[in-house]
Amino acid sequence: MKFKIRTGDIVEIMTARKEEKGKRGEVIKVMTKKNRVVVQGINIRKKHQSQVQQQGRTMTPGIIEFEGPIHISNVMLVCPKCDEPSRVGIERDEDRIAHRVCKSCHEFVD
Repeated sequence: MKFKIRTGDIVEIMTARKEEKGKRGEVIKVMTKKNRVVVQGINIRKKHQSQVQQQGRTMTPGIIEFEGPIHISNVMLVCPKCDEPSRVGIERDEDRIAHRVCKSCHEFVD
């Protein structure tokens, strides 16, 4: 399945916990098989890490914070032209190359 949100895009959180709804961030990773995206600075999780030896070096123990994945339906792409969250469509140019298009201002996103 092909997604209209890619790594490096700026997205806005539409549905989440109260303190994270409406925030914007950059997409770090797209998980296509699980239909999820990881957004920088959003959905922060804490993990208690014990001391582990890996490849001859020791990882420090403690509490590690990392971004958790969010379902792709809970985020919307922010159009760089109109600076609003909008739906995205696919249109082909005269060379038959597919581009993403903002549905509100009809400009190419790529």
